[in-house]
Amino acid sequence: MSEKKKSILVINGPNMNLLGIRQPEIYGNSDYVDLENMITAEAETLGVAVSFFQSNHEGDLVDAIQQAYFDKADGILINPGAYTHTSIALLDAVKSVGIPTVEVHISDPDTREEFRRVSYIRQACIATIKGRGPEGYLEALRLLAK
Repeated sequence: MSEKKKSILVINGPNMNLLGIRQPEIYGNSDYVDLENMITAEAETLGVAVSFFQSNHEGDLVDAIQQAYFDKADGILINPGAYTHTSIALLDAVKSVGIPTVEVHISDPDTREEFRRVSYIRQACIATIKGRGPEGYLEALRLLAK
């Protein structure tokens, strides 16, 4: 009998669908499909199943976190976008489901505007990876695959 693959949900928040268009000097020239393809290739190498969810709407992100619980996800990799700095609802959702979660940011919010230095969700996460570009997602995936 084969062992069940770990299942990781990758959640991306507002404006992440505009990668490659939105401030390429900060977020690079790769688009959202490139990001998904890179993560999928790494997941195959690691032997984990990966699924994706992106929304510009806070409630939809909360719903995705809650659904991960019912789908029995083994981990969540989340880039909450601007909701990092404003959403107690995302914090509460991650706390509620108890799924190991890694916060990821392409840029390093600590080197940007002062308001970006606050992360509400961070206290519910097992790790934060920031400022490593899209490759930070791979680091987070490896961490969750362990």
